[in-house]
Amino acid sequence: MSGKLLSIVKNQALPLSMLSGVVGYMLFHFIPAFAPLKPLAVWAGHSLMPWLVFIMLFTTFCKVDPKEMRIRRWHVALLALQVVICLCVALLLHLFPKYEYRIVLQGALVCLIAPTGTAAAVIAGRLGGNETTLTTFTMISNLASAVMIPAIFPLVSDNAAGSFLRQFLTILRQVFPLLIGPFFLAWGLRLFLPKIHHVIVRLCGGLAFYLWAFSLIIATGLTLRSIANSPFDTHVMWLLAIAALVACIWQFGTGKIIGRHYDDYIACGQGSGQKSTIFAIWVALTYLSPVVSIAPSSYILWQNCVNSWQLWRRRK
Repeated sequence: MSGKLLSIVKNQALPLSMLSGVVGYMLFHFIPAFAPLKPLAVWAGHSLMPWLVFIMLFTTFCKVDPKEMRIRRWHVALLALQVVICLCVALLLHLFPKYEYRIVLQGALVCLIAPTGTAAAVIAGRLGGNETTLTTFTMISNLASAVMIPAIFPLVSDNAAGSFLRQFLTILRQVFPLLIGPFFLAWGLRLFLPKIHHVIVRLCGGLAFYLWAFSLIIATGLTLRSIANSPFDTHVMWLLAIAALVACIWQFGTGKIIGRHYDDYIACGQGSGQKSTIFAIWVALTYLSPVVSIAPSSYILWQNCVNSWQLWRRRK
């Protein structure tokens, strides 16, 4: 019985994590007895999450040989498509500043321009994808977003004022510490402490996935809290959530199509569809408005529904 239960938890980790996040939010929101634990939940969301991401990336990067990291043709194709789509949406916003649903397009743009999520390689590994090519693309994607955002957002936002270099460096400070730190630590262990590196790879091969599942509980709860506490019109929030869903389907779909052409469809699909949503929320709050952040907040749920479905398909 315990073995069967463990198997269910292992196979349904992401749906169970999302469900746990929903239940946790409802307990904190509707049951006063849980109020004393709210500071702990807030601490987990703001202080624990970065450490979970750091450990996830470290254990994933330990499995990647830096010598095998090189730019692939699908990296260029995917970035080119992202630039074209983002420019098209930005030009629409620039040419039609009085458009009734401008906020909805801004929400879609944030979801499209966000870089690949740092945990994308974790899911790709579970799906049987190439973690090395996706790790390379994750770094390229984060650097590309740091260039695209200060270059494109002046077309759509007055908050993007200031020099390109200043905005570029500000964005780098947001995305690179948690990306580069684990990479160089894993690389240092591989070079100077190979025995410890081998032990970590052997014992912690699947740890990153379960850490991601645990962090998804926190992320789901925080997403529901931000949506429920939003002072904005329900109609607008639904439209932003739908815009995020359309962006999610578009990015996973086009990523899979490009990836099939270059024989790396799992890594390419995750690289295109799985986004750094926390960073996207920061972009919305910094350059646009709080209401736009509903779109990347919803994207957290949509992309993990897709991931859950992919893992189910993989088992079948």
